[in-house]
This record gives sequence, C-alpha cells and structure tokens, in this order.
Amino acid sequence: MRTGGPIVTETQPTTPAAQPGGSSSPSLENLLHETRAFPPSAEFAAQANAGADLYAAAQADRLGFWAQQANDLITWQTPFTETLDWSGAPVARWFADGKLNAAYNAVDRHVEAGHGDRVAFHFEGEPGDTRTVTYAELQREVSRAANALTALGVTSGDRVVVYLPMLVESVVAMLACARIGAPHSVVFGGFSADALRSRIADAGAKVVVTADGGYRKGGASALKPAVDEALAPKEGAPATTVEHVLVVRRTEQEVAWTEGRDVWWHDIVDSASDQHEPVWVEAEHPLFILYTSGTTGKPKGILHTTGGYLTQAAYTHRYVFDLKPESDVYWCTADIGWVTGHSYIVYGPLTNGATQVLYEGTPDTPHKGRWWELVQKYSVTIFYTAPTAIRACMKWGDDIPASFDLSSLRVLGSVGEPINPEAWMWYREHIGGGSVPIVDTWWQTETGAIMISPLPGVTATKPGSAQVALPGISAEVVDDEARAVPNGSGGYLVLTEPWPSMLRGIWGDLERYQETYWSRYEGLYFAGDGAKKDEDGDIWLLGRVDDVMNVSGHRLSTTEIESALVSNEIVAEAAVVGAADETTGQAVVAFVILRGEHADRASSDDGAAAVQTELRNHVAKEIGPIAKPKRILVVPELPKTRSGKIMRRLLRDIAEDRQVGDATTLADSTVMDKIAAGLKAPAAQED
Repeated sequence: MRTGGPIVTETQPTTPAAQPGGSSSPSLENLLHETRAFPPSAEFAAQANAGADLYAAAQADRLGFWAQQANDLITWQTPFTETLDWSGAPVARWFADGKLNAAYNAVDRHVEAGHGDRVAFHFEGEPGDTRTVTYAELQREVSRAANALTALGVTSGDRVVVYLPMLVESVVAMLACARIGAPHSVVFGGFSADALRSRIADAGAKVVVTADGGYRKGGASALKPAVDEALAPKEGAPATTVEHVLVVRRTEQEVAWTEGRDVWWHDIVDSASDQHEPVWVEAEHPLFILYTSGTTGKPKGILHTTGGYLTQAAYTHRYVFDLKPESDVYWCTADIGWVTGHSYIVYGPLTNGATQVLYEGTPDTPHKGRWWELVQKYSVTIFYTAPTAIRACMKWGDDIPASFDLSSLRVLGSVGEPINPEAWMWYREHIGGGSVPIVDTWWQTETGAIMISPLPGVTATKPGSAQVALPGISAEVVDDEARAVPNGSGGYLVLTEPWPSMLRGIWGDLERYQETYWSRYEGLYFAGDGAKKDEDGDIWLLGRVDDVMNVSGHRLSTTEIESALVSNEIVAEAAVVGAADETTGQAVVAFVILRGEHADRASSDDGAAAVQTELRNHVAKEIGPIAKPKRILVVPELPKTRSGKIMRRLLRDIAEDRQVGDATTLADSTVMDKIAAGLKAPAAQED
C-alpha cells in the first residue's frame, strides 16, 4: 500500500512519467498552486496533544526525542539503554537491548491501570449484529487464543497466517500471535487461493487462521475454500508447512473439513484458559510480515519488528489524531489485511488505550449512509478513511451525510492514495461541518507508521498536501543527483535518517531489500514517489515513479497482473498501466496481444467483450478481484524501445484518452497508429 496526499486536478495526470535518471515529466512541473489554508482554531490548539515544541525537541536531539517517546508511550519489561544501532545499515536496530511484549502493551497494562471496563471495540457486523468488547474482555480472549495457538504447536518465532474478515477475532488472532512471540502475516481476505499459497509458502507458516466466510455487500462470502485450495498439493510446488487451520464460525456456511488439520475456533479457543503469561521478546524480535506487491512478480514480505514499530505507531496515533483515550471514539475504516489496519486499528490505538469502532462491511450496505449512521450511533470523534471512499460518497450526494448527526466528529484523517483538493474540501464541509481539522497522511507499508502529516492544533492545513515530516522524521525532496530541490521545485521523495518503525528487511531476501530501497541514492531510503515542495516548503506527493499501481489504496504490481494475463492460453503478451480514475485514484488498464489462433476472437464488439470478460475473471482467479482490470484493450502490437522495453507512458496516454506523447524512441514508430486503429475496448461491467 502507498499512502499519501498528492495533489490532483482534472487536467493533471496522477501517474508520473518521470523515472530516476531520466528527465522530469510535466507532472512534476505542472503542479496546481493551492492557495487555501486553514489554521487551527484557538480552541482546538489550546487542548491539542501536539505543540510546536515537539518539532523543536526533535530537532535539538532526534535520538533523545525517540527515546523519550519509547519510554513515555511503551511499557518495557527490560528497559533499553541504547536507542539506535545503525552500524549494520541499511538494517536498523532500535532499543535493541530492551524487552517488551506488544500484546501486553496493547491490552494487559490498561487493565492493570484500572481501565478494564473501558470499551476497546464497538463491533458492528454488516448484517447489523453488534458486540461490545472491553479491555478486560479483550485480555481474556487474547489469552485464550494464545493458549489455543500454543496447544496447536505454535511457539515463539513460528509464523501464523491470518486470513479473516473484519471481526473481533481478527484482532484477537493478531494479538495472540504477538503475545507468544509468533510473527503473524495477515493476508487480505480478497486475495485468491494462489496469492494466499505464495504468501504461506514464503513465510513458511505453521498455522492459518481463517473463517468459514464473512459478510460483504449484503451476502455471505466464503473464505475457507480458498485456504483449502491454497494448501492442496500442487505439481511442482513443495509440500505446505501448515499443520493446522483454525476456523472462526461467522456465516454458518458449509465448509469442507480435513480431520486432524482443521480446528474450529469455538472448540479450542473458548475452552482454553483465560490466563496466559506473555512471552517477553527483544525489541528487534519480528512482530509481523506483511506482503506487498513488488515490481517483480514475487510479492515482498515486509518485515517489522516490535519495539521501534510499537513506539512510532503509538506516537503517531497519539499526536496525528490528537487522541484523548478517556473520551474519544476512534474509527479507522481500513482492513486489517493492509498496514493501515495493523498500525491504526490494532497496534497504535490499542497501545494508547483507545475506544474504537470495528465494522465488517462496506460503506454502501445496506444503504449509502451506513458509515454516517455508525458515526451517529457511536458518537465517533475521530474518523480515518481513504480518498476513494470520500470520492464515492461525493458521487452519492451531499444529502446522505446531511441526514445524520455528525457533530461528534472533531478530527478527520485521509490515507491510502491521492486526495484532490475538491474531495478534501468536500470532506471538510460535508463530514467535518466546515471546521474539523483534516490530517492527510503519507506513509507506506515499508515505513510502518505515518511519516508526513499535518499536526492538528499546530498546522495550517492545505487541501491536498501532506505538508511536513513529523517531529523525529527526516524527509527531503531531491533531484537525480540527490541534491535537495529548492522550494517550488519537484523531484523524488527520500528519507534521510532511520526511523523507529522502518522495515527491517524483506523476509528471507536482504539483497532484494537493499536493491529495492537503498540502491538509487547512497545512504538514502528512496520511497519511490515523486514529490514537490511548494513555496512554503510543504510537501505535495505526485505519485509513483515505478510500475506499482495504487487502486483504492491497494498497491498492485503491473508485473503480477501481466503475468496473470499471460498465463491464460489466449494471451501472447500483455502490458498493464494505472490510469487516472476519479473514484479509485487509479484504475487497472490492460493491453493484450492475443495468440495467433485466437486473434480473430476480438474482431467484433461482442467478441471483444467476451475476451475482456474471460480475462478479467482469469485475473480475479489468479490474483484476486481487486486486481481485475477495469478495461482490457486488444491490440495488434505493444510500443517497445529498441531494447525491448515496453513504453507504458504511451499506453497510459491512450488509457487516459490523451494525445500520445513523444514516440520517437520506439523501435517501430508506426505502432501507435496501429494500436489506435485496431483497439477493441468495450466498457467493463460493474462488479
């Protein structure tokens, strides 16, 4: 996942054409100048957790600042004496000689402090079923699950894959893993069996936690069959490492059952002891692996450890959202399958003792005011969601949120992909009542926690800008030679100093970690995003400079989707681009060349439509429904350079209905004319 607040206009492409080492593209130069700014009210500033002094303290002693956060926000069983060891760069060690437990910090210590009766979660299922879980109840449930996992043979260091919908049990499973020192790898429930198989295999997982299914868009969606398929023997693949599948009963669907392997959650967890002593681990003990799309076909297992990650997740959640745990009701609408769910549903908020709303379903089921109904019902005060959702709500009409009482809201957040100023303003006016501060946050799966964001009560916010690095974070926009660009200029976003929640590597592949993130600029972490500094020095994200697309906050690799397309017997070659889309930020558009014996299948409109349907469904099976191309265009050739590189920039021009740019470097300069003349691209059916 890529998160952030790039500025986007109707006339400006969101997908940059610049590549490191190449010339600047118009998208880096032609940036809309946004002049609106909204300073915090005196009333908000007076009660805010953050003040300008945070920046001053971090500037004066960066490592001392982080040590202070770690001591103030985290409970250590063994205090640390060393803040940062960067001698093994680019692998950092933060607070390495300290010992702690993430689940203890998220749950037990709040009970011990007398807050056991505080609500941890107001759960709302899509069908309308509800459940309220206090911190004391959460402690007992996590302890039972930890004992159950131990009974299934899971010990510290073993990996557990979690493949669940948005349930209380999903959070419990993650915390139970943390409690026993077993790194979890949560796989988004929308991923296919093949995607799940590759992640289970790469992590070498011992147990999979799943459910019979979950509720989505008014119906029961199955999950267990994908797990069964992922674990089934496959020719050419090694035998699975999974010994047990722990299954939550949610939808009462019929499921296939493998005796000796499959275990019902209610059979083993509900009967387990609710007493469990957490396993105290070193700060650099792995906490989780989270797979994200890479620019090669193999997903990257991003590794996060415990102490530094927990520190920065808690710090950013406290200050970016101005959390008051005694009175706030916080709601992050993300899925736990993405890093936002890890950092800002599970570890950050719970470590801070927050009360949260946890919702299983979609914003338009059973009606398009569902979210606002829940804000009203639970008196939500802090709301964190994606621009995709905001733009969808804009389309549905102003009258929908207007029919609910949203006056409890006091902080709004944005995460996931570019938010354009118009959507930002709509969010402020129609959800925030024209006065609620918006924190537009930029960060990544790899960074672990928010890196660039306004601070409510301190920052005069600008529609569409993530603005400045948080206190303790060092970010810069540089040119091709790693020189900081002046205000008003564009370049590439880099991080110049290590930070506590940074990834510690790619699981099992340190060389790939170094090559992916540290090879572009010596000693600098290259985020892979284009950015600009405005005249005030505030940062505006301009989008990716590699071939990873951001669709509704989901990072999807062009290579993975191309591989899925070519695995279909009718496809000879494929190229995929992300095209600007007003609802999802970017949409997947695929260009395919059919194999000779199938070339005539797309010669008619009906034939082209049938090909598109077949290939979209094929991608959904191979990767998952979220990767379905919005459009598939059958073409006679693809634009390639003399070295054989596909020029996706030109395909993006076609996908976004723009005049095709400079094609002089093509091996065949007539290929774009052939593509334009031969396109067959029926409109995709809405899912």
